[in-house]
Amino acid sequence: MHNSIIGKRKRNSDVIIRFLINISAGFSVVLLLGIIGYVFFKGIGKVNWQFLTGVTSTLKGTVGIAGNIVNTLYIIVITLLIATPVGIGSAIYLSEYAKPGRLVRLVEFTTETLSGIPSIIFGLFGMVFFGNVFGFGYSILTGALTLTIMVLPLITRNTQEALKTVPDSYRSGALGMGATKWYMIRTILLPSALPGIITGVILAIGRIVGESAALLFTAGSGYLLPKAGIGYLHKVMESGGTLTIQLYLSMAKAEYDVAFGIAVVLLVIVFVINRLTKYLAKKFDVNKIK
Repeated sequence: MHNSIIGKRKRNSDVIIRFLINISAGFSVVLLLGIIGYVFFKGIGKVNWQFLTGVTSTLKGTVGIAGNIVNTLYIIVITLLIATPVGIGSAIYLSEYAKPGRLVRLVEFTTETLSGIPSIIFGLFGMVFFGNVFGFGYSILTGALTLTIMVLPLITRNTQEALKTVPDSYRSGALGMGATKWYMIRTILLPSALPGIITGVILAIGRIVGESAALLFTAGSGYLLPKAGIGYLHKVMESGGTLTIQLYLSMAKAEYDVAFGIAVVLLVIVFVINRLTKYLAKKFDVNKIK
């Protein structure tokens, strides 16, 4: 009984390590609450209906971020429309079709390298390649194409890891029953890996919302709302500053109340994205569906 696990006494080193771990966890929570509390304290007074639905105008004396919110939505939608199918398709090829070897290792190495490149370098590349070579200039489309390259590794790697978690018995069982490989992928693998795929996509949205350096060189800083009718389509080719760009410009102009107000909106968006990630991951987890 002396040598059993129950009979062993706690070591002092274990108690100290556990105490340090708890201190580290507590410090992380306090730091997060401190940042959120300070930002809300400084900026919540600026957030009102006019601030969220209006546009900044020197003549009218109004301050609003509605145009920046719309620009952010434009960039999110366009980026995901391009990056999601390409990223998921690349992950399916690497996991299910490509034979393990030099090509797969090269693609994975390239993907990991892309995810580690500083965003400002993506901005310089997007400005020269999409803005100058293709002639898109400072526009929402240029910014979205640049962000597509940035979030593509995130979606690809998350989808690839999600596909790896699907048991091989699902594959062999479906193929043994006479299903084609694509039918097996479409009806069994993708639904089983859907929580991981959705997590990757929503994390990509978080990256898009929080990006500023790359968009500063590509999307510009326009803050006007699109005109009715054809203006909604033409807005894609116009300059469009996101919330993070406007926050940076407000700080540069010493408009600290506006900057903290935008920061409050961004924190709320990040919180909603995190909650949405957990909700959708549980909702589409086929392994928990009875």
